[in-house]
Amino acid sequence: MFSTRSGVARLSIAVVIGLVALKVVVAIMTGSISILAQAADSFLDLFAILVTFLAIVVAARPADEEHPFGHGKVENIAAIIQALLIFTAGGLIIYSAIRRIIAGTAIELTEAGIGVMLVSVIVSIFLSRHLLKVSRITDSIALEASARNIAADVYSAAGVLIGLVAIRFTGLSILDPIIALAVALLILKAGYNVTRKSFGGLVDASLPKAEETEIKSCIMEHYSELVSFHKLRTRKAGSQRYIDLHLVMPKNASLEKAHRMCDHLEQDIENRLHHASVTIHVEPCSIECEQCQISCSLRKGNP
Repeated sequence: MFSTRSGVARLSIAVVIGLVALKVVVAIMTGSISILAQAADSFLDLFAILVTFLAIVVAARPADEEHPFGHGKVENIAAIIQALLIFTAGGLIIYSAIRRIIAGTAIELTEAGIGVMLVSVIVSIFLSRHLLKVSRITDSIALEASARNIAADVYSAAGVLIGLVAIRFTGLSILDPIIALAVALLILKAGYNVTRKSFGGLVDASLPKAEETEIKSCIMEHYSELVSFHKLRTRKAGSQRYIDLHLVMPKNASLEKAHRMCDHLEQDIENRLHHASVTIHVEPCSIECEQCQISCSLRKGNP
């Protein structure tokens, strides 16, 4: 149930709602700006997960007349929205922390704060790991963005936890806004990472070098039957990979043989790279036999 895109999104929504409510209550009780910063971060995580859920629903729609390449880029757009929310949260936390440093306010009931942050750390660890696992299985960049966001919560919540423990034993309330500033920096870093990865899909960046190497390997395994290939282009939209290339076949190869080769290569590539759409343009060779390695009746010197 919780191993699909929509299932894990629903799980995330329920868990984050619980964490937000708990943190808000304890932040009010203790007057802690660092816990309030954590609550704000979790609230934005909740909004981001809702955006992710909607994006997953839309991205799963099949291609149609108006969108012949599908709706995969909706996931990239959702990830960008999440990044903007992360930057907003980081900026608000920095502003609030600086005001708290200037004004100075004591922290009360630190034990309650320590308890809620400990719960937050444990829950966030399990949730982020599960989200990341499902994102890799389903190849969802939107789910991965959510997983990274919640993973950042683990580090920031752990920092707040350590700070509250220090305040409990030292009485130095100034540590609270200082820790909030550190949390804000972690949040901003997470936003940068999400932006960098999701933006590549929107501008049709190439697939990773390792994946392009897999594609080339598939083709080169058949160099006894084809001459060469060129103009390899790749891109990704959501979980869908788009690959097109020009394949050079012997000039005397039949249309049927060329078609079989294209079908075979397409299947090979799709077996190695899931959610791949492959388009191959076939060209005849230029009969430059000295540069060709295949056996062919057109090779110079053959009868």
